[in-house]
Amino acid sequence: MPKIKIEGGHKLSGTITISGAKNSVVALIPAAILCDETVTISNVPDITDVDDLEKILIHLNAKIERETGKVVINSSDIINKEITEDLSKKLRASYYFMGALLGKFNKVDMYFPGGCAIGARPINLHLKGFELLGAKITEEDNHFIIEADKLKGNNIYLDFPSVGATINIMLAAVKAKGKTIIDNAAQEPEIVNIATFLNNMGAKIKGAGTSTITITGVKYLHSCFHEVIPDRIEAGTYLIIGSLLGHNLKIDNMIPNHLEALIAKLTEAGVDMEIGLDNIVIKEPKEYTATDIKTLVYPGFPTDLQQVMVTFLTQCNGKSSVEETIYENRFQNIKELRKMGAKAKVRKDNRKASIKGKVDLVGTDVSATDLRGGASLLVAALIASGVTNIDNISYILRGYDKIVEKLTNVGAKIEII
Repeated sequence: MPKIKIEGGHKLSGTITISGAKNSVVALIPAAILCDETVTISNVPDITDVDDLEKILIHLNAKIERETGKVVINSSDIINKEITEDLSKKLRASYYFMGALLGKFNKVDMYFPGGCAIGARPINLHLKGFELLGAKITEEDNHFIIEADKLKGNNIYLDFPSVGATINIMLAAVKAKGKTIIDNAAQEPEIVNIATFLNNMGAKIKGAGTSTITITGVKYLHSCFHEVIPDRIEAGTYLIIGSLLGHNLKIDNMIPNHLEALIAKLTEAGVDMEIGLDNIVIKEPKEYTATDIKTLVYPGFPTDLQQVMVTFLTQCNGKSSVEETIYENRFQNIKELRKMGAKAKVRKDNRKASIKGKVDLVGTDVSATDLRGGASLLVAALIASGVTNIDNISYILRGYDKIVEKLTNVGAKIEII
């Protein structure tokens, strides 16, 4: 099995350019099948999640053309057939085909999605939304058949502002008859990006980015060109890396407003940044002070940066605490970090961790437990003394476009072996 090998302790300088958002593109590609013509999506990251979505499109008889940073999708000959368990379990975002196929054909037949084991992550809110739009759900052994004679708009209140449920309901409602209102909707930038994509095709969606989204159903969606927004989680990861190793390191092609919570916490710890319109420059590392983190839905501190932030906190003087409110199993990386010398403990309920710093991390053999947990180990390896080998790197490659190349270009000693 391939591994990532990293020799730690090297200064990083130059420019890292941020790619398109993973959490946006994994919904944009399934959303494209709602179009009755051809769509072009640009700024598409080269990640394995996109590869797996392409396999599902091909399985459904859609035509897809990929070149560097661009995907062209033609769904005019798509066949609505079962998405097999083998295909659906490859990634969590396969569930966006539920909303897209239901919206296009009034029926979808597929298995429960896969993805990282960071918690239960049920899809009950998605299913509740589909039912309120008029669908009937049959479930047996993780196999779902969701169908409706006709989808009709309705008022839908989400008990929790779930990103996945918000997007899936939008997809199902775009061609439903009448008006759908989603209350307590998630407000992440990726939702705005997906709503903009649908509107570019002729959908009528208002309020994306707020807690109330209104969708007025349309009969036809036409071709369009759409650009994926920069990946705020990738940008945040490199921002944390820059805080620890950057010497005039520029994180470019990003939207700082999307990372206000992270920037506030790094500033609180003592990180000195120059913030531009679409970039952030870190001059040099300093002595940092411990701080406390609590993950929240957007615009709060992102759960997808929590694990990477734990590595940063090992380099802060004092005791920090991290509270995870979104997923119940997102501290698996700490066991691996402790192999490298981290002083961190997780509470029995898996919801809170304490980190003591500053510690000197030492390179060793570790395994990625999930996507962002893998990123946290990669950051640890970059600052550790000696050599670190990271196993299970497929997790990391799911969400970070050209990560080895980008880090090598700014001075890191990193390779896939």
